[in-house]
Amino acid sequence: MWFAGIGGAGLSGYAVLARAWGAEVGGWDRAETPYLRYVRDAGIAVEISAEPPAPPAGWEVVVSSAFRESVRGRGRAQLLAELVALRDAIVVAGAHGKTTTAAMIAFALQELGRRPAFLIGGEVPQLGGNAGAGDGWLVVEGDESDRTIAALRPRIAVVTNVGLDHHSEFASRAEVEALFAEWLRHVPTVVRGEALEPVDVPLGVPGAHNRLNAACALAALEAVGVPREHAVPAVSAFRGVARRLEQRGRARGVSVYDDYAHNPAKVAAALAGAREAHSGRLLVLFQPHLFTRTRHVARELAHALSAADVVAVAEVYPARERAIDGVTGKLVVDALAERRAGMPVAWTPDVCDGARFLAARARAGDVVLTLGAGDVDRAVTLLLDELA
Repeated sequence: MWFAGIGGAGLSGYAVLARAWGAEVGGWDRAETPYLRYVRDAGIAVEISAEPPAPPAGWEVVVSSAFRESVRGRGRAQLLAELVALRDAIVVAGAHGKTTTAAMIAFALQELGRRPAFLIGGEVPQLGGNAGAGDGWLVVEGDESDRTIAALRPRIAVVTNVGLDHHSEFASRAEVEALFAEWLRHVPTVVRGEALEPVDVPLGVPGAHNRLNAACALAALEAVGVPREHAVPAVSAFRGVARRLEQRGRARGVSVYDDYAHNPAKVAAALAGAREAHSGRLLVLFQPHLFTRTRHVARELAHALSAADVVAVAEVYPARERAIDGVTGKLVVDALAERRAGMPVAWTPDVCDGARFLAARARAGDVVLTLGAGDVDRAVTLLLDELA
């Protein structure tokens, strides 16, 4: 199998799992990524070049959604459906919380000696990466953004929540709900996070959102036969996923965190978690993600960001989208300035300028938080250097 876009958070894991399950695997990506370390550690050859090379003759080609216009082959969703069909599987889906919840489940199963396989959309330090090939339950994330989740047939589905987050695909929340309803008709056991109460047990990750994620994880573990008295200590020992309220350093008494949050609910949850963990001021560098999302929820993003004390907003990270006339990160800045007159807020299209703006205003006891699903985390090193 040859993977185009093998360095991505998702496809890298698929490649590692396919290799562990006996396939001959290779791949290409346009640039180095942190996930390629795990790919190479699995013995997979990777080519890095500006343009995709010709795949080896006779190899099956699996293509990341980022390169589907330039490389011919099967989409990642088709491969995931095959992997799920090969093993008793738990699929975790939802508008937010699915990466942490899936990681919690996989970590608890591993701690309890259940030897899970897993495909997580983020790096999990306690699991040694984003993919594992145990012979137990397969724990994966499902993606509703392109409706491909409908093809998955797990034994257990965990739906953390339902919301409208992908405006280029869905016209309304009702469309998202209809997709989930159709999918879940084919799943024997369903855990619905919106029907659960946050757990009241010690956790290694802060925030009310993580108490809900833990409730989902515990319900899924119960569904696979793990007694609650065994599951709770395992979930409590979980320490989080990279880029999920991850502390990246401390300088001059200022703590610097990074988080993947990119929609209003995730931004609000990240800020609430930071407030729960620290009593100082909260300074935020936010990078909007996708032009369609920014166009539709700029005001909601501003509402979530208004819980901070100082905010800098960078330009939209386009990911797979093309620019839309009139849609920039300044829409969020203007909405935030309107919501909280007098709040220190800056329009800093370059994330490095945003980092300098916040570093100049931070003082001992403050928390600086970089937020976004793009490349805003590259500002962390600059922040720490500026603060030193």
